[in-house]
Amino acid sequence: MRIKTKLSLGTGFLFLVILLFGILSLISIYRLKNDAGSILKNNYETLIYCNNMLEALDKVNREPGYRNVFAQNLGKQELNITEMGEREVTARVKKNFNLLKPGITDDSIKILIRQDIHDINVLNQNAIFRKNTIATNTAETANNWLMIIFSILILLSFTMAVNFPGVISEPITSLNEGIRAIVNKDYRKRIHLKQKDEFGELANAFNSMAEKLDEYEHSNLAKITFEKSRIETIINQMNDGIIGLDENKHILFLNVVAHKLLGLKESEIIGEYAVDVALNNDLMRTLLQDKIKNKELKIFSENKESYFQIDALTVVNNKLPIGEVIVLRNITPFHELNEAKTNFIATVSHELKTPISAIKISLQLLADQRVGEINTEQQDLVNSINDDANRLLKITSELLNMSQVETGNIQLKIEPVSCKEIIDEAVDAVQFILQQKKITLMQEVPPELPSILADKEKTSWVLINFLTNAIKHSNEAAQIILQIETRDNKIQFKVRDFGVGMEEKYLSRIFDRYYKVPDHSASGSGLGLSIVKEFIEAQSGKVWVESKPGSGSVFGFELPISS
Repeated sequence: MRIKTKLSLGTGFLFLVILLFGILSLISIYRLKNDAGSILKNNYETLIYCNNMLEALDKVNREPGYRNVFAQNLGKQELNITEMGEREVTARVKKNFNLLKPGITDDSIKILIRQDIHDINVLNQNAIFRKNTIATNTAETANNWLMIIFSILILLSFTMAVNFPGVISEPITSLNEGIRAIVNKDYRKRIHLKQKDEFGELANAFNSMAEKLDEYEHSNLAKITFEKSRIETIINQMNDGIIGLDENKHILFLNVVAHKLLGLKESEIIGEYAVDVALNNDLMRTLLQDKIKNKELKIFSENKESYFQIDALTVVNNKLPIGEVIVLRNITPFHELNEAKTNFIATVSHELKTPISAIKISLQLLADQRVGEINTEQQDLVNSINDDANRLLKITSELLNMSQVETGNIQLKIEPVSCKEIIDEAVDAVQFILQQKKITLMQEVPPELPSILADKEKTSWVLINFLTNAIKHSNEAAQIILQIETRDNKIQFKVRDFGVGMEEKYLSRIFDRYYKVPDHSASGSGLGLSIVKEFIEAQSGKVWVESKPGSGSVFGFELPISS
């Protein structure tokens, strides 16, 4: 029989007995309650009504008000008739009471009324004794049955308490002994249980496991060693550095690339605590830092600079971490390609500026009436070419700035600069397009501002970029606010527009290279804001954006005050 079946039968039987015990208890209590209630409600209340009527009958001639008292109690008695013959006697009382006229003394009628009330009392007193006997018998019967059931429950519980623990504990003890033997690598241990339940199946499974482990222990270890050597060979042929750690940060293995990068031999560090190795090795110390994971790292090795991306892979067995593998992925070829791309963009952008400038000069000559008059269609073509040339010139300028950013060759001339000079230069630069769209620029600038440490040209370019973007995303005759504040020894520049705004999900990427907010009509290369970020951060500053759909945007940056 299965353990589940045994438990179900045992607990089911106990449940039925307990349920029967509870039902009998509830029935007995309910019957006792009804019997007691019947005595109190029916018979005892009748005795009270009769006593009240007798007392009122004695005073009815002296005090007329007691006639009403008698009548009220008589009425209650008529509604509380419960015993055989009580209705007839009550009717006689009512009949004789009606014969008793107010103000007339007739003792014969009172005698009859008293006799009838006495008969009602006798009927109810006898009923009380009878019902009390029934309630007593009910209580004795319930008590006997409850004692019998209670005794049965005690015997069953005692039997289960004595026998059932052995059914569970003995197989568990045998299994525990077998597991201890397996832990000590005694794979010849077997468990023999005669039970045909789950414990018997568990014992058979244990014996099968022990047999398989015994076979595995005596299998061909040379094959396992060969597979291990083959895996090590594959790892050593990889161009990425690989370091394996156990769950306690002890070094298990590392390949040839990792040897060279660390400058240590495998025999010197295998089995060593990685933290101890890190005390005397800068690279190992860097690799053990959580913040460096999944980031790029520049390492100088074998007389050249190489770039690696650090990946930390947690090794899991049965959902439990049992170690970690640190992979130094060699991304130097990608850096070289990126550098070549940057140089190409810088060269092409630089070379494009000359012909574009020549085109603009030619357009200026065409627009000059001294050279010759042009018709309206030709003027439209000249304007279109001029717009395209301006757009190309802006893109090439941004690409040149971006090439400076990517190569790390940002040319900065950091010096104390007047905030007013930066503001004036930026406002003058956008004055023409402000007038074209009839936009009002409100300046909230304190009268006296300290100087800031910045590159004047690039900081002015940043502010111009913010103002130009605000104008592009504002409607005609709208308003833009330029706000300057001093906070925490820094000067904050803010440009607020009241255009369409942006959703919050776009704000984290607005300063990414080539990123454009979807569904925005303004055109552009997507480089301007990324260059802004690089320029400001290169000057130890910070940029940010705040925006809500329909409420406009606030672009800002801050730079340190010149001491």
